[in-house]
Amino acid sequence: MPHALTAPRGVYLITPDETDSARLLERVKPLLAGTTWLQYRNKAVDASNRLTQAQALQALCAAANVPLIINDDAALAHAVGAAGVHLGEDDGDIAAARALLGPQAIIGASCYDQLELAQRAVQAGASYVAFGAFFPSRSKITPRRASPELLRQSAALGVPRVAIGGLTPDNSRPVVEAGADLIAIISGVFSEADPVAALQAYRRCFTLD
Repeated sequence: MPHALTAPRGVYLITPDETDSARLLERVKPLLAGTTWLQYRNKAVDASNRLTQAQALQALCAAANVPLIINDDAALAHAVGAAGVHLGEDDGDIAAARALLGPQAIIGASCYDQLELAQRAVQAGASYVAFGAFFPSRSKITPRRASPELLRQSAALGVPRVAIGGLTPDNSRPVVEAGADLIAIISGVFSEADPVAALQAYRRCFTLD
């Protein structure tokens, strides 16, 4: 059986497509103090560079006590000792990832705008589910739209829920109030002139003031 995951709250930061490994680490390091989870996602480099970057990020995250989740690649997560993997619709089998990474691993599943997909993911052993996009995204084309109502409907799943897609500090609070435990952000932090300040603005969406 998978390890029961205590619901985290906060920002689930996703790395940008950065080809310069040293610059990637420079961009990520000052943000870890305000990050609940970090996901390594990079579609702009080859497998060798992904391994190098993932190893370096795992070292940074371990020092900061931040779980590192690898996007799409359970084998890479296993190779670098990451906390887990996030799987999209076509990125592999949840049960196979669980068998490879073990009962303590954090395994997430993209469920887009479908409650049924989330139910199947949890039955297969997913640790958390992700819904989105909630709004048009600057990072990728997102034809499917999730709603805050979907977050409310998914409360009975019993696993943490992640919201992703076009989230800003101005529109994230209603999503959090509807039940999102984590909000996943890429460009809303990394594309800003002051990423640390941007991250703090997202974190305030989880406070009552």
